[in-house]
Amino acid sequence: MKLTTILLLFTCLAASATGFSQITLSEKNVSLSNVLKQIQRQSGYDVLYNYELTQQVGAVTVNVKNVSLKEALAACLNGKGLDYKIVGKTIVVSKSDKIPDVAPAVKPVSKEPAPPPRIDVVGTVKDSAGSPLAGATVALRGTNIATKTDANGNYSLAVPDEGGTLEISYTGYNTVTIPVSKSGVIDAVLSLADTRAEEIVITAYGEKKMREAVTGSVTTVNPDNLRIPSSNLTTSLAGQVAGIIAYQPGGQPGYDNAQFFIRGVTTFGYSSSPLIIIDNLESSTNDLARLQVNDIESFSILKDAGATALYGSRGANGVVLVMTKRGKIGTPVVSGQFDNSMSQPTKNLQLADPITFMKMYNEASVTRDPYAGERYTADKIYFTQQTIDKAPGYNPYVYPVNDWADLLFKKYTNNQRANINIRGGSNLAKYFVSGSYNVDNGILKVDPVNNFNNNVKLKSYQLRSNIDMNLTKSTVLSVLLGGIFDQYNGPITSDPSGASDLWNVVMHTDPIAFPAYFLPDQANIYTKHILFGNTNGGLSVNPYANLMRGYSQFYRSTINAQLNIAQDLRMLLPGLKFSGMISTTRFSNYSINRTYNPFYYAVQNYDAVKDQYSLLWLNNVTDGSKPTEYLDFSRSPNIVTSQVYMQGVLSYDKTFAIDHNISAKVIGARQERVLSTSANGAFDGSLQGTLPYRNLNYSGSVTYTYAKRYITDFSFGYNGSERFSEEKRFGFFPTVGAAWVLSREKFWQESFLADVINSFKLRGSYGFAGNDNISGNRFFYLSNVDLTGGNGASFGVTNGYTRPGVAISNYPNPLVSWERSNQLSLGAELTILKDLKTVIEVYKQKRDNIYQTRLPIASMGLETGIGANLGKAESRGLDLSLDYSTMVAKDIMIAGRANLTATQSKYIFNEEPDYPGEPWRRKTGALINQRYGYIAERLFVDDQEVANSPSQFAGTMGGDIKYRDVNGDGQITTADMVPIGDPTTPQVTYGFGLSSRIKQFDIAFFFQGNAKTSLFINPGAVSPFMGGGAPASTTLLLEAFADDHWSESDRNLYALYPRFGTSSNQITNNLQTSTWWMRNGSFLRLKSVEAGYSLPGNLLQRLRIKSCRLYASGMNLFTISGFKLWDVEQGGNGFAYPIQKVLNIGAQISIN
Repeated sequence: MKLTTILLLFTCLAASATGFSQITLSEKNVSLSNVLKQIQRQSGYDVLYNYELTQQVGAVTVNVKNVSLKEALAACLNGKGLDYKIVGKTIVVSKSDKIPDVAPAVKPVSKEPAPPPRIDVVGTVKDSAGSPLAGATVALRGTNIATKTDANGNYSLAVPDEGGTLEISYTGYNTVTIPVSKSGVIDAVLSLADTRAEEIVITAYGEKKMREAVTGSVTTVNPDNLRIPSSNLTTSLAGQVAGIIAYQPGGQPGYDNAQFFIRGVTTFGYSSSPLIIIDNLESSTNDLARLQVNDIESFSILKDAGATALYGSRGANGVVLVMTKRGKIGTPVVSGQFDNSMSQPTKNLQLADPITFMKMYNEASVTRDPYAGERYTADKIYFTQQTIDKAPGYNPYVYPVNDWADLLFKKYTNNQRANINIRGGSNLAKYFVSGSYNVDNGILKVDPVNNFNNNVKLKSYQLRSNIDMNLTKSTVLSVLLGGIFDQYNGPITSDPSGASDLWNVVMHTDPIAFPAYFLPDQANIYTKHILFGNTNGGLSVNPYANLMRGYSQFYRSTINAQLNIAQDLRMLLPGLKFSGMISTTRFSNYSINRTYNPFYYAVQNYDAVKDQYSLLWLNNVTDGSKPTEYLDFSRSPNIVTSQVYMQGVLSYDKTFAIDHNISAKVIGARQERVLSTSANGAFDGSLQGTLPYRNLNYSGSVTYTYAKRYITDFSFGYNGSERFSEEKRFGFFPTVGAAWVLSREKFWQESFLADVINSFKLRGSYGFAGNDNISGNRFFYLSNVDLTGGNGASFGVTNGYTRPGVAISNYPNPLVSWERSNQLSLGAELTILKDLKTVIEVYKQKRDNIYQTRLPIASMGLETGIGANLGKAESRGLDLSLDYSTMVAKDIMIAGRANLTATQSKYIFNEEPDYPGEPWRRKTGALINQRYGYIAERLFVDDQEVANSPSQFAGTMGGDIKYRDVNGDGQITTADMVPIGDPTTPQVTYGFGLSSRIKQFDIAFFFQGNAKTSLFINPGAVSPFMGGGAPASTTLLLEAFADDHWSESDRNLYALYPRFGTSSNQITNNLQTSTWWMRNGSFLRLKSVEAGYSLPGNLLQRLRIKSCRLYASGMNLFTISGFKLWDVEQGGNGFAYPIQKVLNIGAQISIN
């Protein structure tokens, strides 16, 4: 990694050093002004001169190659009676005071009018908010007299004292003209231009198009709007972009990626995730999550078939297209951003206190069985209260009270982020190099008794180098290098995800069964290990020991190298271009575990009078679970993925007869991936698992534009996938699109509408997209047969001979082919009263050929199901975005934005039984991701009502949930399950925010919300007193359940929680998925808020920096929701690592 960094820096510095020193000129008998213009282009310097003075010199001839700037100027000006000065980045050519080496030719004496006197005009150029505009052009109209403003917006320009007009311009702002005044002081304020029509949009394969020329649905996001105090970019997407449905299910560093879908979940097939493209390369969600906002040049969402057609089968679920920054001609600019933040859970679980826990547990024991007896005696409750009160003589080791959450978790933690980049270049080479370092800490407490740190910590490093070199006037070579390196440290966990184990352990361990640890007694005074508490009569999980018993680390890296070449072929045909790209990406991951087996103890021989006890060693064993005093070591195998991608693009763009434009392109792409383990692990150790994964894509498009008013487009993808049989391997997916820019029509411009709706465009597209990621099977046309994996057979007189059987895990189906999406999208783009930009879109999408397993045919005796293209789905929805910006006063800017995505997806056909007479059981017609469950009417009044009602699950009593007998057969079975609630994936995502700037101060906030979604509490995870087999394994009691549950003394038929129980067998009836546990998952969250101060220009000048902004920000500060038990965005199980609230301070600094 160090070597790579050195090479990147060396390459960039070499490009920078040579770019400003080499000039090549080869001109014969041309005007001096033409030569000076060439010097300006090659050097990057501004050249100021008097046009009449250069004309007097006459024609010049110069021939120099790779010389310095001063040598080039000398070759042009020596002997011409002219001299030059270099002031900053400006070359001023003037009449020389020196006597020329060669005497000038004698000319007839004539009286020439004396040049008019000059005056020095000075001033400052600012934007409407009062911020200086560096690099604005100030020119005297009709002449070549011009200059540019410095970093503070100041300029000085010498002009003839004969009137005239200054033109002051800056990219993205309206040009202003001001007459030259005698005072010599001219300040200017530039307002933002209405650039909607000229806005550049990044479309498929990184192509830049004018927004008016785009017929597909493309939403462009300002990268600054994605800037939140988080190291995970995916957590900022929700509500920011019309067309994205997103939510974040958890908050643990390294496992906190948001789930997001473009225009919702449009299929119930194998994959509904969008394609992620970063710098024209297919990337993972983790790559997007680690991407730095400061590295992003453009962020686009391609939503319909018209926009994604060129990606073919990879773009069926939409495309997230990100292009990183490239170099710019000019002096190097070094920019840095530094953040320090504090994070804590957005909402903490409120648990019942230990005394209430014991009393409620006793109630749960006898309410189901009056003869069961109470678990906790009165003495246990009394002495536990003594411990809580710290009464005289209390003993916390004999009568322990554990707040497991407080023992294991901190109230908050600190995180740091830093990003530094350098950007610059010349006509020969441009470069952008950046490096980032993020540290995200967890909220676990680290006990100093351990000599290792097992708190969650994710350290992430990102390096990027983008270099563009002009090999010739028509050839550009680009080298893009990037790397992401993650180092994770955390506790040992037992669940597969590693994301929630400790939280689950805390929420499922008796708080008063044993202390977290003991102080050494006389017999253990010299032990070198911690004396962890546990239960006598069978070991339970001790959450504290689970935290302390070791640590886990993983190392993950993604390295990418990309070589691009772009060739202008205008020498063959004007408008013809070719670009080629080859890249290689390598992903690697491995993990290590360091752990020891804890020593467990329990109290024995307690003498209450003397308050003395001894400790009993509970796990004095000699097997593999023997406790140890050292850290063991284990390492996972390396997981490596290597990918090679090649792409070629031939494009043509030409305007004919002013109003006619034709653009076209043809693309060929090939991708190959080699995995050390198969994509889903199913084929590890088999031949299929060793074969490379390959895809082939041919695509193209033709666009015709007339008078910038009428646009038609045809695109296609012709894709090949190795997964299908030879007859089905290739799929053709065409798309057509059209747009009409009404605001360019004469009738519009001449009507009052032009003053109200300044720009108006209608567009639409219709087409098809394919998807080959339809199942975990590798090759659908091949069978998977294991000759030794089936049930064996024994034979012989004594059955002494055994032979293994054959197992079939997949039957071949050569007819399996592409999942297909048929998409229609219509949109309108408007700019109202110059300041309000609006985009409205409606769409409809039909999916067919969704891969499903056929219903089994009993008579065939198949070992597994047969897959086929059977399913169908449909989705429709609306996207709306509003963007407003205006100046309400000279130094006050205000802006607002809002986004809304509403979508609904449903099954059109699902392979399932007919269910005659019970249509509610069929998924066909139901919403995708909608739960099926029972309709809960209320709680039973008493046992008599249970006996007189349709039979339910075993053990049902009064106070349990009463379900509706939908089919009226007198019993509650799966036949009574119906679609309930809204889908668990939000159908509506929205966001809105305001920002304002007053002189050097700025403030912004943004709200994000989800709606039309249901949350289902998981009763199996949160029901209190549920044991896991061990004596102290029991689910803790939520305070809300303690306060509002059915009991013999309070027979509330609509209580929050039904009748208590102490085992899952007792409450089987209440554990069913039903409307009783269904909640409204809608919420509105203050996603981000930020306030900043930018240092004024005079202070920046003294500090010799370009810009500096200090700011404070926050994320997830508060949430409005009807659900109060935990953070509603986490979904049904609140016993997991919580989403984090963040407070942050930071600084942004630029130096040139």
